[in-house]
Amino acid sequence: MKLTSKEARKFLEEYRGKTESDIWIDHCICVGDTAGKIAEALNEKGYKVDIDKSVTLGYLHDIGKYNGESHGHVMRGYEYLKGKGIDDEYANICLTHSYLNNDIICTAGGVPDPKSNLFLTEFIKNHEYTIEEKIINLCDLMCPQGGRVFTIDKRLIDIMIRRGAYSNTQYHIKETYKLKDFFDNLLGYNIYELFPQIKDNL
Repeated sequence: MKLTSKEARKFLEEYRGKTESDIWIDHCICVGDTAGKIAEALNEKGYKVDIDKSVTLGYLHDIGKYNGESHGHVMRGYEYLKGKGIDDEYANICLTHSYLNNDIICTAGGVPDPKSNLFLTEFIKNHEYTIEEKIINLCDLMCPQGGRVFTIDKRLIDIMIRRGAYSNTQYHIKETYKLKDFFDNLLGYNIYELFPQIKDNL
């Protein structure tokens, strides 16, 4: 089953007020809305990017936190959407959003054990990320917990303050900058120009 952004938003709103905090919901909305702006800008440059799908994936990426727990939300979200009959092209965002460079080690907030979930490790290694999925990777690293948009510098510092620095942190930071450069080059300008409110969050 395919989804629209309106339908995905309903999934989120079903859980508002049902977990300890709604900040994860506001984060998903921010990621989706931010992704939509980037997708629209890419379309204006002649690239074929599905705007509504980009928003939809942003809304869905952290749906695995529906029980209020962050740990395990990647697989939990994927299984949740698959259980509802949602197509892989949407459910996969729950798996891909945290991992850059097709590498399960390239993530924030800790060093995963690749052997602890072979399905996830192999999926990330072999999956060909769509342009919409890459947009969500970036937007997840621009939107903190809440409804604001940060530079990736501030967002990465925010993550390190909350979760600490690890042996893979430098690797993840480098790949984050590469990802932003990728979109800057496609657009022909700094992606931050799409979000003038960023200056208020410095």
